[in-house]
Amino acid sequence: MINQKKIDLAYKKYIKNFQDESMFENSITKYEGLKNVIENIIEANEKEKDHILLIRIGSIFAHYHLIWKKDVLINGNNSIDGLKQLQISLFYQCMSQDLYKIRYPRMMVSYTFKDIVSSLVHFTMYGWEKEESILYNFIADHIGENSISANNSNRHTWFLMELYLRYRNKKILGTNQDVYIAVGEELMEREVENDLIPDDLDIYEEVLDRWSTSEEEEITALIDKMIIYHSERVLELGNSVEFGDYRYGFYPYEILFLIHVRKKQGLPVPEHFKELLMNTPEARMVHEDPESYPERDPLMEIIDQFYRKNYPEYVPNQYGDELFQ
Repeated sequence: MINQKKIDLAYKKYIKNFQDESMFENSITKYEGLKNVIENIIEANEKEKDHILLIRIGSIFAHYHLIWKKDVLINGNNSIDGLKQLQISLFYQCMSQDLYKIRYPRMMVSYTFKDIVSSLVHFTMYGWEKEESILYNFIADHIGENSISANNSNRHTWFLMELYLRYRNKKILGTNQDVYIAVGEELMEREVENDLIPDDLDIYEEVLDRWSTSEEEEITALIDKMIIYHSERVLELGNSVEFGDYRYGFYPYEILFLIHVRKKQGLPVPEHFKELLMNTPEARMVHEDPESYPERDPLMEIIDQFYRKNYPEYVPNQYGDELFQ
């Protein structure tokens, strides 16, 4: 059973974290400060310093995280443009990171496997098929390399990865079954760190076994278990436990993605939930089908154009100017 009092207290803590107006003002100031650094490197075409651009994309990502939270949690708007910009900047972090694998083979990345999978499933929910395909290929080609550390303990991330593969009929390392095990074994063979990969997926094992059931009662019961699993872990808010972060703590996107893929396949889903987790402003955000692209971020656009000009191997060059528009 969910301890409702503890959940309510955790949610108040979650909201309070984003109520400090100075935090948003500082984010805007920092974002504006990025402009000079970025423009100086680009105008001088300083390729020897252009890894700084990649670092600055991480700052753009952080900025839009706060914009999303303010729009939805604080201002009560249903706009998800901040969330979309956050995920677009993550996409470009991945595409840019790949350029440095030879020059800086041990460069630390500022994103996680959890971040990448989250963007992948959101692109899928948005109907952004080109960008979804590119990001999937990046994962399939680089999983376990420095650009994608798959040594990740989040069970829901592995669940989302596998559900995506089954839904799209795709594979990673030749499989879409027990992907976390296959990846763990691959990393072990490469003598790459793999100690954080979980030994099991808990409730998500049951859901993967029956994700396409035609029985509404069965899927409702499984989603109820997912809600309990997520809710219990969000009580660790502020810690590193699975849902104990302020980005996705009360945003049940793993459940929303399951509902999305079932709807796409014409399978029944529960329409109403009584639990707080499924009734937060983030949980109730509406995604159009397909979702429109947001106006391009001006800093992200000039960074993208710089990489396109200087690196023929830069993956977006294969698609001209067709991405995110």
